[in-house]
Amino acid sequence: MHDSTGTDGGSASSRDARARLERAAVEVFGWSGLRPGQAEAMEEVLRGRDTLVVMPTGAGKSAVYQVPAVLLPGPTVVVSPLISLQRDQIEGLSDSDAPDAVAVNSAQGAGETAEAWRAVREGDAEYLLLSPEQLAKDEVVERLARTEPSLFVVDEAQCISSWGHDFRPDYLRLGHVAERLGRPTLLALTATAAPPVREEIVERLGMERPARIVAGFDRPNLRLEVRGFLDEAEKRRAVVERAAAEAKPSIVYTATRRESEEYAEQLADLGLAAVAYHAGLRSAERSRAHEAFLDGGLDVVVATSAFGMGIDKPDVRFVLHASVPGSPDAYYQEIGRAGRDGAPASAVLHYRSEDLGLQRFFSSGSPDTETLADIADAVRGHDGPLPVARLRERTGLSAGRLTAAVNLLEEAGAVAAVPDGGLAPAGDLDPREAADRAAGLDRARRRLEQSRVEMMRGYAETTGCRRRFLLGYFGEEYEPPCGNCDNCLAAEEEREREREGGNEPERYEERGARGLPAQPVSLPEEGPRPDAGRFRTGARVVHREWGEGLVMSEEGDRITVLFDTVGYRTLSLDAVVGQELLDLAEGQGGQDEPDG
Repeated sequence: MHDSTGTDGGSASSRDARARLERAAVEVFGWSGLRPGQAEAMEEVLRGRDTLVVMPTGAGKSAVYQVPAVLLPGPTVVVSPLISLQRDQIEGLSDSDAPDAVAVNSAQGAGETAEAWRAVREGDAEYLLLSPEQLAKDEVVERLARTEPSLFVVDEAQCISSWGHDFRPDYLRLGHVAERLGRPTLLALTATAAPPVREEIVERLGMERPARIVAGFDRPNLRLEVRGFLDEAEKRRAVVERAAAEAKPSIVYTATRRESEEYAEQLADLGLAAVAYHAGLRSAERSRAHEAFLDGGLDVVVATSAFGMGIDKPDVRFVLHASVPGSPDAYYQEIGRAGRDGAPASAVLHYRSEDLGLQRFFSSGSPDTETLADIADAVRGHDGPLPVARLRERTGLSAGRLTAAVNLLEEAGAVAAVPDGGLAPAGDLDPREAADRAAGLDRARRRLEQSRVEMMRGYAETTGCRRRFLLGYFGEEYEPPCGNCDNCLAAEEEREREREGGNEPERYEERGARGLPAQPVSLPEEGPRPDAGRFRTGARVVHREWGEGLVMSEEGDRITVLFDTVGYRTLSLDAVVGQELLDLAEGQGGQDEPDG
């Protein structure tokens, strides 16, 4: 999907830009050509247009800034959240004839940092990689502004969205940082971002009429499977048995730190090289586990979601989830760590419906109205910008909870971040009005989060194609069967039995081994439904009660809609059409329109 607003793909200037980019890719980087989506995104960057790129893992997102950078004046700033990611990116560039890349981070000594700044200042290095925490320092931003960068790249851009599963508060400053740098071209890169996350990336970074390059999300080499359980003890036994039996190396994801340690111990008792990984471990322990896994010294890492970005190991053969994640966004990001080499790999979810209660708990925390009013009052009553550190002392809130509250007040138009990192009042709302508006925004956000938990239920319990369900969540159409998920394979087996036995197909899936009641298998309809295609993927619709929304997918007799007010909802076509609950928004008209 490509927003082509303002672009003439057939113009002489466009052809010239494409030729220059392809020549640089071959001569500088030694590549044979550019992949789908890369060239379009590079052209937009080269012509100075802000660009959001959503490409699956392994599709070559880094190339989108690497190639145009050698054709643009001034250095390229790359915001990368982890030191390990920065090292990987620098090593990748050193394998080609590309200009030098340097980093500035907390793991360096003073001499190495000084040399990095010298190389950028004197033009010996084209790429400068920094963490968002470094850009929170005034002296770093001022020093960077003097280099007059031409391109500002935000890698792992989903971290800027408080609706995303990798949210990092320090990313929220990056829009202000870009302004202080003289507003270079902005490029945001992410592997998985559903529509609401994409919108927040654009808004938070202050991107101006950005091009949006959204490549296909499908990873056809991943086999998708769900095993359902009614009993917790049975599920735990099955997790250990499956993790022990599957191809290695593998990752097992758990919901809690305690579970990660228990499963790792059980797997180690079976003779496997297995370790736990979670945020409660010391940094040195996490680093040792990370390096051992990447170097091939471990069979299994049993981890919470803390084992995330930077896990760039191409030969992971198996990712197992011992509990249901909080959203399809998180699930797709985590299973995306399997099969990066393109070879077959498996992603298996072990599911109990009761596990969803834990995810609802995780998604339910929010600042109360009194806290929001207190923060708004403190900012408005302070003489000049209020430092965040002083606000933290006054409220007694943790850094994470304070950031969440400030984000809501900023979105409500009551406070604004200033360049030195402090907070200043914005707008004419009094503290109580500001708190009420912020609380309303928070309620809407929590409804979205809880609807995403329910979408995980939908994925786990669907009897249709799981690949179609996941891709539909991200707004991508897919025509089943995929031939590589448990449901499609089960349906194909039934068709094969019908062909061999000449009997009517048993339209029920064999689920006894999974601990779930037998359920109908979704076999193709005999003919098209009368309403098929009326609410196509990408159409804006209006619901009588919930207002406007975006159709994410259509599957048989159901559509999934992302509503602005209540999040994701899966609706029966018979119900919404028969009761006239849903209609196309004004201007849709049922006609295809360019994707934006």
